[in-house]
Amino acid sequence: MRKLENLPRHELIGLKTEVVESENTMEEGIRGRVVDERKNVLKVECKGEEKTVRKKGRKFKFELPSEEQCKIDGETIEGRPEDRIKKKMRKW
Repeated sequence: MRKLENLPRHELIGLKTEVVESENTMEEGIRGRVVDERKNVLKVECKGEEKTVRKKGRKFKFELPSEEQCKIDGETIEGRPEDRIKKKMRKW
């Protein structure tokens, strides 16, 4: 079950997200649904088009199906999704 405290170890595809901080200010405000995830990027569908956003150097706001929201540092979710499950996560 997806919970705020274990979000970095779960599947992000399907969640609503928004880029709240970015090294590239043009990316700030991108919001939509995560449609794919790679080691270093998230693909976000917004307004009918797909945008690729690097994880490093960004902060994301995710909304869980329960409508809870949390902000997460891109470095926390960096890496292949299948490898994140095995990682030990620090409290954040």
